[in-house]
Amino acid sequence: MFWNLENFFDWKRDSALTSASDEEFSSFGKRRWTKRRFLAKCDNVAKTVLWIADERGSLPDVIGLAEVENRFVLDKLLSETPLRRKDYAIIHYDSPDPRGIDVALLYRKTRLKPLFSKSLKINSGGGVPLLTRDILFAGFQRSGGDSAAFLVNHHPSKYGSNSSSRRKAAMDRLGEITDSLMAAGWKQIVAMGDFNDTPPSTSEYSKTMINLAAPLAGKGLGTIKYSGKWEMIDMFFISPGIAAGCQTVSMNVEKIPFLMVKDNTHSGEKPLRTYSGPRYLGGVSDHCPITLMIK
Repeated sequence: MFWNLENFFDWKRDSALTSASDEEFSSFGKRRWTKRRFLAKCDNVAKTVLWIADERGSLPDVIGLAEVENRFVLDKLLSETPLRRKDYAIIHYDSPDPRGIDVALLYRKTRLKPLFSKSLKINSGGGVPLLTRDILFAGFQRSGGDSAAFLVNHHPSKYGSNSSSRRKAAMDRLGEITDSLMAAGWKQIVAMGDFNDTPPSTSEYSKTMINLAAPLAGKGLGTIKYSGKWEMIDMFFISPGIAAGCQTVSMNVEKIPFLMVKDNTHSGEKPLRTYSGPRYLGGVSDHCPITLMIK
């Protein structure tokens, strides 16, 4: 599973941080982001994981997350919700992102044995690290004895200057990593994340990895709704070794009833956000979660 949790901040003001978002998402900040509201969001995230388990037949073995502030919010997610009775553990590293948000990965301890994990920088064309989210890289041994590598991404947004070149640098870095893994003999690789772009922009990377989101986007499906139109910016890529060695591989965009709301401006539904501007709505994210089934 992968999900961009849209500003999953704690409610505390950290004096050591200079991020405007950290001040905004605090009990006394502009959003009035309180402990109660934070825990309500945690509960809805946990409810989503359990809903997916019911629908898909089992808990996700791996959950990639984007827009998490720190390890604290992940600890609370696993200790203050029904997920405390499950077997999830956390992999998280701080990134140099100016907003103070990171990617993270949850995994089931009874299903996967961690072999290593790293936080990998994304460099500009001049070799200078970009101030953005690092790529989280983790390798596991599965209960059957084989190994799998996971890469969690949240690439630069379309806002700001040089946004296109920044996203290209992120895709190039991801390509370098997967090429190195394949050269080292890794056959089972999954890259997931919010790529802040649609499948056509990943065509170069798709020469090596298989983009499972592309066929869904071709059918008009998407993970966010912008100006009344669904866009597919959250994706799963798999290595050819997974595609060749498994009977069934499928990606789903999870349109979960309690995460959706009527789109009063356009037709249909849209994801229920936590905020609309400064107004608290009580939702989780403007992104739908995505799941990957491998059998």
